[in-house]
Order: sequence, then C-alpha cells, then structure tokens
Amino acid sequence: MKSNSDSKVHTVCVYCGASPNVADKYKDIALRTGQTIADNGLDLVYGGGRSGLMGIVADTALKAGSKVTGIIPGHIDQREIRHEELTELHVVDSMHERKAMMAELTDAFIVLPGGCGTMDEFFEILTWRQLGLHDKPILVLNEEGYWSPLVNLLEHIKSNEFMKEEDYNLVNVFTNLQDMMGYIKNVHVNKRQVMQEYI
Repeated sequence: MKSNSDSKVHTVCVYCGASPNVADKYKDIALRTGQTIADNGLDLVYGGGRSGLMGIVADTALKAGSKVTGIIPGHIDQREIRHEELTELHVVDSMHERKAMMAELTDAFIVLPGGCGTMDEFFEILTWRQLGLHDKPILVLNEEGYWSPLVNLLEHIKSNEFMKEEDYNLVNVFTNLQDMMGYIKNVHVNKRQVMQEYI
C-alpha cells in the first residue's frame, strides 16, 4: 500500500477511446502505452471497458505484469463491454462515481486518442486541478498529432484570457511516449487525496 508521503508515481490513470474502428496507428499507441506502463513498474487505472484503445491498454499492461483496475458504470454495458479479466473491476452507479473513483486511485493522468468521453474526462480533471481539488499531473500524449487541435484550442482560450497562464501550464503535452514516461518517472507528486466533498 502506497504512503501519502511517497512522492513518486506508482499508478497512472489512462483516458482513451473505446471505439474498435480506429486506425491501426492509434491502436499501436495504446499497445505501446500499456507495455511501457508495465515495463516501468506502474499500475493502471482506467474505465473498465474491453473494446478499442481501452481494451488494448488494459490487456497489454495486464499481460506484462501490471495491476489493472477498471471502473465502469453498470448502465453503459451496451456501449462499453466490461472487462471481466482485470485484477480488479468496480461496477459503479454513475459516470460521476466512475470519474471520482478513477481520480482517487491514481497518481497521474494520461490522455491518449479518444472521442467525446475522453475529452469530457480531460476537461473535468483539468477543471478539478484548476480549482485545487487535486494536485496530480495531467499528461497529453500527442503522437501522430492527434491532439494538436486540442492544444490549439487551449492556446486560443488562453490568448483570449479565458484561462490563466498558470492553468494552461497544468497540461503537460508530449509528442512521444518515451519523453512522457521520463517525466512520469522523475516528477514528484503530492499524494493529497481528491477533495471528494467538493465534486
């Protein structure tokens, strides 16, 4: 069991898409991310599904030796088939409970290619960080330029003064997995728990 005084990252939360119909280059990003998580002795928390990039990250990390914890709301089984072969699977009552539990169990957040759900998770966890509800790093993997439009949007928001410079700097963008993992291995994190009473 990790101590709150331990400032190293031990568990990462991955946000990514569940669609199985995406290009192979995005599936490769998921596969390499799962393998890299395990190779660096990290555990994984994610949304509990078995399809798309979600399933690839989970299966790869699990097979390579990581503890993989999934959290999925019971009501979305028709859209996201739950992964029954994880180290732990939590079936919760709501999307909000899912996101809060994912945030509680992790030390850092990784954003891989995904759709509306991934963007929802990203913007919510960024907003929570802006409000001081957690102190955990937020990392966007922008391989293949997938998230370049998102990065441009954030720059646009900042340049029009709807976002402070210090809040813009809460998002760490990486163009390759190796640099992102180097950051994760060296960053010191505050293990203060998410302030659940305010979310």
